[in-house]
Amino acid sequence: MRLLPLAFTLLVATILGLGVTWFSVTHSRGLDVVRAGAWQGWPRAGTAKADPYARAAFARSGELPLELADGLLFLAATDDAGRPIDGRCETRIVGVLPQARLWTLTLMDQDGHLIANDAGRFGFTSAEVVYRDDGAIDVRLSPRARSGNWLPTGARPRLKVALRLYDAPFSFASGAADAAVLPKITQEACL
Repeated sequence: MRLLPLAFTLLVATILGLGVTWFSVTHSRGLDVVRAGAWQGWPRAGTAKADPYARAAFARSGELPLELADGLLFLAATDDAGRPIDGRCETRIVGVLPQARLWTLTLMDQDGHLIANDAGRFGFTSAEVVYRDDGAIDVRLSPRARSGNWLPTGARPRLKVALRLYDAPFSFASGAADAAVLPKITQEACL
């Protein structure tokens, strides 16, 4: 009779432990996160100092993380007000990017897949975007065609934006962006 409570406790602990681990690996890219507005980055994900959750998440996804010396990936799934990026709405990404040899900005669905569209436009690179006079970018995410730097959203309800900075001459301490200011993400009008 004494073994029944012990067995139940071990079963609950095992289920809870496996559940938390599964959630951490499927809903996170690691614990070493850097936040800059709506953007999140994992500077140590591609290094030997990556935390175990980051290693497990990348092993599960099959993705090859960037080494910090090569570049840094920032993801945004919300705007600066904390609302999920909604492809049925007009959303703008505006601001000056940190210095980098090359950058890319890509729009994806919530699962990380590119959004099929007739325009064949999935993102921008630093070489093809049209900059404002002050050197800032002004990218519009919208289900309808817009003039300027427009990315079609396919009217998907949840989107992610990936910003990759390659060969950027700045570093990040764990948990704090060292004066890196990334573009603001603002949701404007919804359909």
